[in-house]
Amino acid sequence: PNVSFDVSSGILEISGRSIPENSYQFYEPLLSWLDKYASQPQGTTELTFKLDYFNTSSSMYILGILKKLEKLYLAGHKAEVKWYYDIDDEDMLQTGEDLKQIVKLPIEMVELDAEEDE
Repeated sequence: PNVSFDVSSGILEISGRSIPENSYQFYEPLLSWLDKYASQPQGTTELTFKLDYFNTSSSMYILGILKKLEKLYLAGHKAEVKWYYDIDDEDMLQTGEDLKQIVKLPIEMVELDAEEDE
């Protein structure tokens, strides 16, 4: 996937397809980075997921990223999550809804239509 984490703005975005051959190798540095960021976070941390597809091993790390942000949020820091899904992708919508039930974070579901997605 494409990853953009900007420490100075507190904006994190993960987009595209997440099907790394070795999810641990790909996501572990991001989780470590989040640990460092958590020691001096911005006033608001915004996490955006614009994924077309992700595999099972990626899903564990996506949840791990959300859990780290949840810790910040529960400690009193402002956090926002946007979960984008294609209007025709019921699986991605359901995954976002499921994640809303798992983590104590404000997750906004954002529907994309075909024109916005391109």
